[in-house]
Amino acid sequence: MTAIASTASPTYWEPLWAEDGRRYRPLCQAEKQLMAEHLGPGEGSPALDIGSGDGGLARHLHHELGYRTTGIDCSPSAIALAAAQDTTPGPTWQCADIATGDLTTLTNAAYALITCRLVYRWMDDKPGFLSRVRRLLAPGGTFWVVTEIAGRRTTTNPALLGLGISPSDAELLTAGWSVARTADLDVLRCYALRP
Repeated sequence: MTAIASTASPTYWEPLWAEDGRRYRPLCQAEKQLMAEHLGPGEGSPALDIGSGDGGLARHLHHELGYRTTGIDCSPSAIALAAAQDTTPGPTWQCADIATGDLTTLTNAAYALITCRLVYRWMDDKPGFLSRVRRLLAPGGTFWVVTEIAGRRTTTNPALLGLGISPSDAELLTAGWSVARTADLDVLRCYALRP
């Protein structure tokens, strides 16, 4: 019997970035506008982009919104790709596994902004993941999550239909925050969560 790699592990993601050259949905203007409205200017505050992939979001936070951004991904190939795209000083890149890694190796002990774009759905242990995020989020900070919502795609492809989070996953995500704002963007929902 062949063991299936956890979808939150480097074993799952490294071949997708290294061999397949996989790329995911780039930031669009509407999503950038939502971030500007919900996150505001960073003014040099520390930000952590979880699952940064090719680094598009981390670079936007750093260069456009003014955060001092660290992008992490469990895939060494994704981090290498992100770093290779930097033409000017920008985000710090670090290969780290948010699900199981040592959080003390991160650039900062706490972050004013933590982002998680197209990643939450893939976390096997969502309560554990959210607990780790809460430990890293500075008082008054924002946890920005962008994720697909189940049932929004107009397709019959079962592989694509399974990409969204369920209502119970969405409820888990928003539970326990003092502020939970949402904005819809086609099949995606953006969450601005504050302690």
